[in-house]
Amino acid sequence: MTSGRKRAALLGAAVALVAGLTQYAPAVSAAPDRHQAAAGEPVDIATLSTGWTIPWGTSWTPDGTSAVVTERDDFRVWLVSADGKDKKQIGTVPESQTTGGEGGLMGVAVDPDWAANRHVYVMHTSSEGNRIARMTYDGTKLTGYKVLLRGIKKNKYHNGGRLAFGPDGYLYATTGDAQNGALAQDKNSLNGKILRLTKDGKAAPGNPFGNYAYSLGHRNPQGIAFDARGRLWEAEFGDSKKDELNLVKPGANYGWPTCEGTCDVTGMTNPKATWNTGDASPSGVAVVDGAVYMAALRGQRLWRIPINAGNEDVGTPKAYYTGAYGRLRSVTAVPGADRLWLTTTNADNNGGQPDGSDTIFRVTIG
Repeated sequence: MTSGRKRAALLGAAVALVAGLTQYAPAVSAAPDRHQAAAGEPVDIATLSTGWTIPWGTSWTPDGTSAVVTERDDFRVWLVSADGKDKKQIGTVPESQTTGGEGGLMGVAVDPDWAANRHVYVMHTSSEGNRIARMTYDGTKLTGYKVLLRGIKKNKYHNGGRLAFGPDGYLYATTGDAQNGALAQDKNSLNGKILRLTKDGKAAPGNPFGNYAYSLGHRNPQGIAFDARGRLWEAEFGDSKKDELNLVKPGANYGWPTCEGTCDVTGMTNPKATWNTGDASPSGVAVVDGAVYMAALRGQRLWRIPINAGNEDVGTPKAYYTGAYGRLRSVTAVPGADRLWLTTTNADNNGGQPDGSDTIFRVTIG
């Protein structure tokens, strides 16, 4: 074989290998791929920590030395070292209960001023509904449980639950419609919204409706993350037609229940990308190197959606690890590194695996 033929054969083998490792779903729709920002792609995945039971939320300490992780159904909170070798339970969240579906101890956010106050914020289900609460880590355990916001309606499903601090220093929370779509369009309801509040649990100043609501028209949003430009990206479950990735702006209406996916109704804001529900059912999202990463439960894959430079469109979504690790729940950017933490929740109701069967993976971006 000539050297030219050898090179061609090697190139063909490499292309086949890449095609085998990376899968595309034909049912994805997105804006045209114009002015795509340079961004890497996942090049390695490794097991970081095992023995978990529905690890729902992950939030890093600002110094990047450790992360706080919640487990949904037993209400436990853990502190995990960056290398995954040190895993320590630091408490449980009082007054928590499950809903027999998707409620329980959900999102977690570490205070940006962690070095000074050691505050940890959680969203969880209680007897009267879903709450946002704050606790303090004293170096050994969590103490001082304080309710910041209550009255978020709960149901077996559609509880939302993700928390994240924005670059403005305020706490953002996603809430589901509690299986009552009308709540998502009610500006005075806490449900079917992205909320924005202060660290003391008050409505953040400048909110568009003069209350807690930052945006409305959400069905069951379980993923929020900010990009390098301070923009808020959000993923949510559709009903039977389309799951969504939205670019969230204050006061915008994202359509539910009038719209599911893209529509032409005046006053509704369309998503930046959509998926058939079998290919996604998205939970957590993270932004690394100019791309949104979205964990998929029913779809059992990690989606990468490149963010275009110079406009508000996104590029063509691409899927990784399809079917390899089961239901993927939380994806979190590692501070100061081109890496992600990715969790499974195969021990949940739909996964059907035994307690302790879930895993935290470390994904390296090339």
